[in-house]
Amino acid sequence: MIKENVVLGKEVAIYHPELVNLYGCTIGEGSKIGTFVEIQKGASVGAYCKISSHTFICEGVDIEDGVFIGHGVMFTNDVYPSAVNSNGGLQTEEDWQVVKTHIKTRASIGSNATILCGITIGEGALIGAGAVVTRDVPDYAIVTGVPARVVGDIRVRDRGDAAATSLV
Repeated sequence: MIKENVVLGKEVAIYHPELVNLYGCTIGEGSKIGTFVEIQKGASVGAYCKISSHTFICEGVDIEDGVFIGHGVMFTNDVYPSAVNSNGGLQTEEDWQVVKTHIKTRASIGSNATILCGITIGEGALIGAGAVVTRDVPDYAIVTGVPARVVGDIRVRDRGDAAATSLV
């Protein structure tokens, strides 16, 4: 379902519009959205991004241009999630504040990664599949693991150089 309040740039490709849940979000020109993706209100996806299937992008996530998001990536927007408020009643939007997350230009996030709220993933950074990102990721860093740790630099990975994995 694509709600009327979604702002779509030119030539956005949503191959199965009946199998997505998009509402109150902005998606930039030329981006591609896979099946079973949810993008909530207040989230933004830049131009020429690829959002793979089964991904959840919640309110407060800002994704810049040229970003790749793998299959099943999950973002969060609450440091202390809870179903109920201090009185035991079901929480409403007034009971918590959105904690924003920022993904910079040309970053790549591998399948099944979890991105905790309140962080920035740097320009050109590479997040390994299955990583749990709990803190900021520097520009061009390669991070893997649970919790994610810097294991290299994307700028030297193509050199076939041992330095690519020795930068910690």
